[in-house]
Amino acid sequence: MPVKGSRICGCGRLVPSGTACACEIRRARERKARHDAKRPTARERGYTAEWERESKAFLRECPACRRCGAPATLVDHIQPHKGNQRLFWNRANWQPLCRPCHNSAKQSEERRNQQKDY
Repeated sequence: MPVKGSRICGCGRLVPSGTACACEIRRARERKARHDAKRPTARERGYTAEWERESKAFLRECPACRRCGAPATLVDHIQPHKGNQRLFWNRANWQPLCRPCHNSAKQSEERRNQQKDY
C-alpha cells in the first residue's frame, strides 16, 4: 500500500505527512484564540439552565447517537441556529449525538458548509 511522503511546511521545514509543524500548531492556536475572543459566551448564545433541562429531557427520549448508535451525550442543532431563538428551541432541529460524532464529523461538515457560503 502506498505511503504518503513528507511535505514542506510554510516555514520551510520537512514534515512527515499527517503531522503538524510547531509553527502550524502555533498559528492554529493563535487563530482559535482570536475566534474565541470574539465569540459570545455559551450563556449569551442561549445555553442556559433552561437549555440544560430541556436537552437532558430530550436525551432521555432519544438516548442513541443519530450517527453511530452509541449512547448520546449531547443535543446538537441540525441546522445551526446562529442566534435565532426560534430555531434554537425548535425540537425538530435537535438531534442526539455522542461527543466523538459531534466533535469530529459534525464540525467538519459545518466547516465545509461555511466554506460553500463564501
